[in-house]
Amino acid sequence: MIEQFINFVIRPPRAEYNPEQYLWDKEFSLAGRTYQRQDLELKNARGHTLQCSHYLPSPFPEDTSLPCVIYCHGNSGCRADANEAAVILLPSNITVFTLDFSGSGLSDGNYVSLGWHEKNDLKMVVSYLRSNKQISRIGLWGRSMGAVTSLLYGAEDPSIAGMVLDSAFSNLYDLMMELVDVYKIRLPKFTVKMAVQYMRRVIEKKAKFDIMDLNCLLVAQKTFIPALFGHGSDDKFIQPHHSDLISESYAGDKNVIKFDGDHNSSRPQFFYDSVSIFFYNVLHPPQVSRADKLEKYYDLGDLKLGSGVNENLIYEILSSLRSATPDAASSSSALPTISTTKSVTELLSEVAPSADQESAFREETAHDNNEPTNDVQDKVNDQTEDCFSCTSSNRESWGRCSSLGGSDEESCADLRADNLPQNTVDVLATPLRSMKEKCSEPKEDEKKHKKNKTKTKKKKKKKGETADKKGKGERFEKLEALSRRLRLCLLKGSIHRRHQSS
Repeated sequence: MIEQFINFVIRPPRAEYNPEQYLWDKEFSLAGRTYQRQDLELKNARGHTLQCSHYLPSPFPEDTSLPCVIYCHGNSGCRADANEAAVILLPSNITVFTLDFSGSGLSDGNYVSLGWHEKNDLKMVVSYLRSNKQISRIGLWGRSMGAVTSLLYGAEDPSIAGMVLDSAFSNLYDLMMELVDVYKIRLPKFTVKMAVQYMRRVIEKKAKFDIMDLNCLLVAQKTFIPALFGHGSDDKFIQPHHSDLISESYAGDKNVIKFDGDHNSSRPQFFYDSVSIFFYNVLHPPQVSRADKLEKYYDLGDLKLGSGVNENLIYEILSSLRSATPDAASSSSALPTISTTKSVTELLSEVAPSADQESAFREETAHDNNEPTNDVQDKVNDQTEDCFSCTSSNRESWGRCSSLGGSDEESCADLRADNLPQNTVDVLATPLRSMKEKCSEPKEDEKKHKKNKTKTKKKKKKKGETADKKGKGERFEKLEALSRRLRLCLLKGSIHRRHQSS
């Protein structure tokens, strides 16, 4: 039994895998972008060859350096465990480096040390990345043994930008004593302590480290790197209070997240979202231009994006326009696409009035309200601020370029006029309301004034057109509401540019 406990510490089951089968491909696509996997070998201070992989954009941006997160696996893990980290971080322009620690996976070495020797392997990796001019800031993401490794190394290198520590233990000796109770080993306490001392001598002889030195509480007191702690509330192997103890002793900025699950269960999506936000804040990766994303997925034609145009809203409206068409994709996890045979301008011309009609719409609104045209433009510019508050889903996650969250019906429902602020509804409804009021004038006034008669004929014609529009069905109403929002968005941009030039 003692021999089993010794192997449990320094020789757990070793991961054997085929990199071509269990790692990401040499070239792969994620969220509409292309990435590559670069395999390399590093040699640590003990002469062991470490098998490593680095996930990068393909091609790498010119004249730009990107941050990197080093993923550190658990005692029975390998670099394949970083596949999830790559999916989460690569779309945010954060590269991911992973390795098989000495004694794990395909690297050299016979034993693991639960963080003691692994911190030197991590030091070798950080040194390699520091010599690469394409890499800027460096972060650490560790799980179980990898979390302890990150914490031990972070205490020695304050230049690390941030750390995510998932299921770290506070003290190896205390953990071993707890496991005796977890596995219900019926021995007197003094016998267990004597057995642990014997294991300590054997481990020090075989693996060359002292289990009493693995105390994260001591190093937490002198570590100031921003840290995000995570722990499963049902973890029976390393119980959640270990992360609580480390967090209480931690000297730097920290946050603790508890979630459902045990030591080896999959982590929930909200934890991955928190990790993504955390690394984005501490690593400051360069942003991907929203205009580049629009031009990548949509043929914008003659449509130009000015400084005053809300690009997020355009992206949302275009996706909703696509979802409102009969051939819209039913899967919300698919990339939002519009037929490449038609440009956005052509698409809008099919479902929305032309720009000339929009100009007439603005002029008539100004005339009915007895206001100058410039004032109406300023009013529309102010009113549409509230219209832009509708945003898409939180983030693109797990390789899904989300079609702005929710189903097609929900997307369209959010864009209907009855869901807009009241002041915005008034602006959009003013022409129709004024038409109805003027069409109800007595016929006697029409005979007295020929000018009013001519106007009344025009308004009757418009009223008939309005009645025809009402009978075109729900699909046309959705498309019209979406196109109206897009025109107002573009109108805001043009007004913004005119104000700047004036």
